Amino acid sequence: MQIHHLSEVNSILNHFLGQIRNVAVQQDSMRFRRNMERIGEIMAYEMSKELHYRAVDIQTPMGFKKTSEIEDQLVLCTILRAGLPLHTGFLNYFDDAENGFISAFRHHPRNDDYFDIVVQYKAVPDISNKYLVLIDPMLATGQSIVAVFNKLMETATPKEIHIAVVIAAPEGIAHLQEHLPNHCHLWIAAIDEQLNGEKYILPGLGDAGDLSYGAKL
Repeated sequence: MQIHHLSEVNSILNHFLGQIRNVAVQQDSMRFRRNMERIGEIMAYEMSKELHYRAVDIQTPMGFKKTSEIEDQLVLCTILRAGLPLHTGFLNYFDDAENGFISAFRHHPRNDDYFDIVVQYKAVPDISNKYLVLIDPMLATGQSIVAVFNKLMETATPKEIHIAVVIAAPEGIAHLQEHLPNHCHLWIAAIDEQLNGEKYILPGLGDAGDLSYGAKL
């Protein structure tokens, strides 16, 4: 798996990452969503450098110009609900992309720390021979992404596979490396220290879905 760790080089990305973590800023849900969206735009720009392009001639008011345009057919597929603001950021840049949405949540059958991942809702276009971008803001254990990936692979095989996350734990990265194909690309804005006993990222930022849309039952 090829890992792209974007915050290793200082940029405006780190500024936005600091704001989504900061308890004095993140409680403004509108600002939190907008910062997630802007992080998605930055990640989309970085990812665009790995796409395939074709040469085209365009007509300007004064003549013709040779340039290039994206050749790949992208499918942006987001895990609900926390990934929606990040998805918007990617779609702002990849505006010709198709869009898919899928749900995954932690199910605690014994009412303790043990959980499995339940994948329910799925509304995804055909991803056959396309450029799949699987979007989820938090990579904790990695089980949700693997479960969603396996569900998507039941019906089609994409041309390329890219995973985009904002904050990742080392344990989650290791889980993806073990269970996803070696040719996958993993795009990470920031890598944190570890998971706590409840399998949440430390220092992390809290629950991205709750910060975007309010607490859930």
